[in-house]
Amino acid sequence: MTIAELDLLDRSSFVEAIGWIFEHSPWVAERAFDARPFVSLDGLHAAMTKQVEDATFAERLALLKAHPDLGARARLSAASTEEQAGAGLDSLTPTEFEQLQRLNAAYRSRFGFPFLLAVKGSTKHDILRALQARIESTPEDEFREALRQVYRIARFRLEEMIPL
Repeated sequence: MTIAELDLLDRSSFVEAIGWIFEHSPWVAERAFDARPFVSLDGLHAAMTKQVEDATFAERLALLKAHPDLGARARLSAASTEEQAGAGLDSLTPTEFEQLQRLNAAYRSRFGFPFLLAVKGSTKHDILRALQARIESTPEDEFREALRQVYRIARFRLEEMIPL
């Protein structure tokens, strides 16, 4: 699909086409629809990001909570499954899996949402190091960083879907 084709869709078709870009949060696409025409992938990404920035704190927190824990062996969206496999999270050793589960639990307990990292281009070792380091962040700093990571994830997903 191209940006021009997206610009021609009605609201419901638009949300159906890209509502998955922000994990289990089609409201982002629904609200970004009114910013058409997008002209470019940058414009579309900026419009979607703006909707998150303009959302209430509760909506942004729900968006963060909609993401799975990295390395979780639970039901993941197709996009999350592919992204995590690309980073090697589908081939953790038992020791690495236990470490990741322990760090995920500590992170979630401290911040109230899952650890978020745009894993494209990362290894499982990079992810474990980042998780260990970010547990030390302040809640305010980590909330902003988690949103930055969500925006990166969305950008990667848009780039996969829409040719540049």
